[in-house]
Amino acid sequence: MDKKQIALLLESIIQLENTNEAFVFLQDLCTIKEIEDMQHRLEIAQGLYEGKTFSEVQVETGASSTTVSRVSRCLKYGEGYNTILKKRNAK
Repeated sequence: MDKKQIALLLESIIQLENTNEAFVFLQDLCTIKEIEDMQHRLEIAQGLYEGKTFSEVQVETGASSTTVSRVSRCLKYGEGYNTILKKRNAK
């Protein structure tokens, strides 16, 4: 992974001014399936963040136990989901 190129990508994302610009950029960068997968993982993270059980999140989202487990691990040990969910829920 080229850290310089990743930094350029992240700086580009930060410069987007609204959801429309972000969506258009994501459409150019990713497939629709990739965008849907990211949205799905964020939905799972939101449910877990709200204190829902693995089973509740699986039923509500239709996600596999593997996906719910992976997102849960990221919530527990990572910072990304927590950062964005705290900001989203503060609004």
